[in-house]
This record gives sequence, C-alpha cells and structure tokens, in this order.
Amino acid sequence: MITLYALKQSRAYRIAWLLELLGLEYRAEVIARDAETALAPDSLRRIHPLGKSPLIDDDGLVLAESGAIIEYLIGRYGQKTALKPPANSAAYADYLFWLHYAEGSLMPLLVMSLVFRKIETRKMPFFVKPVARKIVEGVRAGFLNPQLKRHLEFVESRLAGRTWLLGEEISAADIMMSFPLQAAVARTSFNLPNVAAYVCRIETDPAYQRAGERIGKLELL
Repeated sequence: MITLYALKQSRAYRIAWLLELLGLEYRAEVIARDAETALAPDSLRRIHPLGKSPLIDDDGLVLAESGAIIEYLIGRYGQKTALKPPANSAAYADYLFWLHYAEGSLMPLLVMSLVFRKIETRKMPFFVKPVARKIVEGVRAGFLNPQLKRHLEFVESRLAGRTWLLGEEISAADIMMSFPLQAAVARTSFNLPNVAAYVCRIETDPAYQRAGERIGKLELL
C-alpha cells in the first residue's frame, strides 16, 4: 500500500492526481502546516530528513521530490499508460523538457514572488521597511516580473491550439506543470487565456477532483 504524505496546499496535489490517474490504491495522510510559519511541521522529518512534502512510502521505500516520485510511480506502475510517451516518439523530448522545466525554471520565479509578498507584509522597524520595499520593488521591476512574463508567455504560446502540453492526452508533463501554472493563474495578473483554460481543464478532470476529495481542495497561499 502506498502512503502519500500531503502537506495542505502544496505540490502534493500533483502526486494525488497521478495516483488517481493510475488507479492505484493509496492512503493519504494530510499534514497541517505550522500555524505560525505556514511551513511543514517538524513531524515530517521523522519520515524523511528534509521534512518536506510530498513524500510517498511504498511498502517501506520512502521517496521525496515531486519529479522523482512521478518518475518512480510511472516507471513502476504506469508503463502501459499514455502518461509517458515512448523514448522513440516525437513527443519524448518535449515530455522531458516540461517534466524538468516545472521545478527547474518556472517554480523558482513563483516562489521568489511569494517570498517578496511575505517580506512586504512582515512586521519590521519603521526605518527598515522603506529600504526593504525599495529593494523588493527594484528586483521585481528589473528581474522578477520580466522573467515571469517571458516564461509565462512562452507557456501560453505552447498551449495554443492544444488541450494538453503534448497534445490531446494527459501526460506526466501536465501533472508536473499543474501546480506552477495554478500558482501563476492565482498569483499573477498577466493575460494568459490559454494557461487559464488549461488550469480549468486540470481542475475539472475527474481524477483531479477525486484527488481533491481525498486531500482537500487546493487553495493556494
């Protein structure tokens, strides 16, 4: 039996979606965030030294990192599905790209954006706040917003005329890209009609909705 340790409002939703798509039996242990820090509680470190989510325990094999978990589950349980294209197919290179792009390029920018919002709302001495605000505004204007715009417009263009990233069938590339694009739609103000429609397709997918019933509706911080 697979156990999914799912921190509320986290990347673990991707893994629950995959487990549902694969039709695997699993136990979901939903973990509340720390009330003060909104981070994962220290109790997760008893399962894995990093204390992060998602984590899976597959009959004693404990694995962290969304990408690694997705590759493991498909390699072990999903080889006969369309979730991973064959290595000799035209779609395979794109599949690898999206699988790694999600956390390697897009998610760091979204995390930085979230951190900056937390800095702006954090209590600090009155004489420090103007300096902090100036730094945040400078980094946003000079780096973060232009980079986010470039990356999200790139994804927007690649989704034009497509139901899913590789075509008409859901793949693990969509599973990996789901969380950053949900975050982008929720947290940015860019005009991204293709991305918004794509996120809507994710959230209305029956397997995704079953995952939400198991671990709760995703409401991004």
